Amino acid sequence: MTTATATGATYKRVVRSLGTGAPVYALLAVLLVLLAVTDIGFYEPDRFLAFVKRAAPLVILAAGQYLVIVCGEFDLSVGAIVTAGVVAAAEVYGSFPDAPWLIVASGLLLAGALAGLVNGLITTWLRVPSFITTLGMMLILEGAVFYWTGGSPHGQLPQDFRQLGRGTALGWLPWAVVACLAAGALAVLLMRSDFGRTLVATGDSERTAALSGVRVHRARVIAFVLSGVAAALAAVLVGGFSGVSAQAGRGYEFEAITAVVLGGVVLGGGRGSVVAAMAGAFSLQALFTLLNLRGVSGALESTVQGVIVIAAVGIGAADWSRLRRRRTNSSGGTPT
Repeated sequence: MTTATATGATYKRVVRSLGTGAPVYALLAVLLVLLAVTDIGFYEPDRFLAFVKRAAPLVILAAGQYLVIVCGEFDLSVGAIVTAGVVAAAEVYGSFPDAPWLIVASGLLLAGALAGLVNGLITTWLRVPSFITTLGMMLILEGAVFYWTGGSPHGQLPQDFRQLGRGTALGWLPWAVVACLAAGALAVLLMRSDFGRTLVATGDSERTAALSGVRVHRARVIAFVLSGVAAALAAVLVGGFSGVSAQAGRGYEFEAITAVVLGGVVLGGGRGSVVAAMAGAFSLQALFTLLNLRGVSGALESTVQGVIVIAAVGIGAADWSRLRRRRTNSSGGTPT
């Protein structure tokens, strides 16, 4: 009896420590096991690191998207920022072939921050819903890329610029994995800081946060800026291993939102973990890889995303406390 009680208490502590991300951690574990069963060589170091490298842009985008969603907003412009970043880098190198890669990459990060700043200012000061603001930014950037390139971008990215997306450190560790780990660590530290708690409080109750002295507009603007920087960093990685394309970032905005929702983050803000959001991105990439290994058409990826979003939001919106009360009443007062 004592052993069973101790086991139950340990189980509850583990579940409580995992928080709302417990389901996505379990899902990721199941998917990784299925990948190992489906493909015996999946966990060979080179292939597993290649999997993490492919997931890196989405993980970084999910971390940026989390910052916006947890404070009660959306950012639909990240995919267009990725596309614009890749095309802009190619155009810059077409005019200045000897431009240092660090300056070009830094310019992209600043441009991403500027796009996020515009999104944030319009959303907070003009009180335009972020869904509309970022949708407009997405259309503006996509239209600008099409006008600039005629739908067929020219030029190419030099090898030194592409190293971050396709090269390795120490001869075996992809730089994309290093960038992913660094971005993840920064996101975790940020959410453990006072600013992170401010974002969560803003998403939970804007009025309460404002009455407590929180500058909610500034917090949301910074969240949009960081999301834009994350999208620009993802553009550097995508340009590195995929090359120049006018479709480089297409669909990334919805994949990032799906990853965040899959991680148990509440749409509307106020609850959720950035680690779980990044685990949601890994889970989504693992699911797509598994479907590919099983011979399922990649055209169904959008269908899978739609099902995940509806199911995750539906489960999150369910009134589980009412269900528990019904079960308690039906069992004569004893919870089952």
